[in-house]
Amino acid sequence: MAESSKEELLELIKRLTLKISDLFSSSLNNLDTHSIGAVAGLAVAIFFTWRLLRSPSVSQRRQQKRQVSSSSTPGVSAHSNAVVVPSGVCSTSEDSRAQNVVDEFFQPVKPSLGQIVRQRLSEGRKVTCRLLGVILEETSPEELQKQATVKSSVLEVLLEITKFCDLYLMERVLDDESEKRVLAALEDAGIFTSGGLVKDKVLFCSTENGRSSFVRQLEPDWHVDSNPEIISQLARFIKYQLHVAPFRPERAAANVFCAPSLEHFFGSI
Repeated sequence: MAESSKEELLELIKRLTLKISDLFSSSLNNLDTHSIGAVAGLAVAIFFTWRLLRSPSVSQRRQQKRQVSSSSTPGVSAHSNAVVVPSGVCSTSEDSRAQNVVDEFFQPVKPSLGQIVRQRLSEGRKVTCRLLGVILEETSPEELQKQATVKSSVLEVLLEITKFCDLYLMERVLDDESEKRVLAALEDAGIFTSGGLVKDKVLFCSTENGRSSFVRQLEPDWHVDSNPEIISQLARFIKYQLHVAPFRPERAAANVFCAPSLEHFFGSI
């Protein structure tokens, strides 16, 4: 039994070593409060493993003392002396508790939305994005003549992008009133209060080619658009693009990603 517990302990240490390797194989630049918590958990797990290494000898000495005490006590029957706690039971219990501690502290930690955004954008520092169908519920310039509505599901992602990227929003509009309507909707949604986006970075044009020209002049690392023609035109000029569409085109360029929405691309919904 003791030999079996020893083998289980060795296996536990091996598993712990593998988890340590997995933890520190990730980039130190990506450590956040969750990762620091995992490191703290590692320290606790090592402490419990150290206790586990000591526990068998301590347990055996206690059992030997109880046996000697029982045999030297008058009036105790031979039958009661024969009832001895099996060796290794305490060790197995400690092994189980230590294993539970290791498993608890090394559960896979879900990355934060900020980490996902940075990883997805490959540390890109400049992003351009159209408004219709991506940031706004409306999908045509004609609709903007009546109203402009910011998609609530995209706000969190948009604010994370502005934390570390130079973000420009752009759209084709038919009149000045549409521009005012869009800017008011963005302001009401709180997009300008985060400090990462200002009104001067919301650009308007009168043609689709005008938006394409904006993108080429800004030379972003990423461009987000829902127009397949614009995506195709810019594929050879922009490092990465996200095509917001229900399905990925059959002949999409290698540097073009596809998702049904901006928030789906970053896994926020």
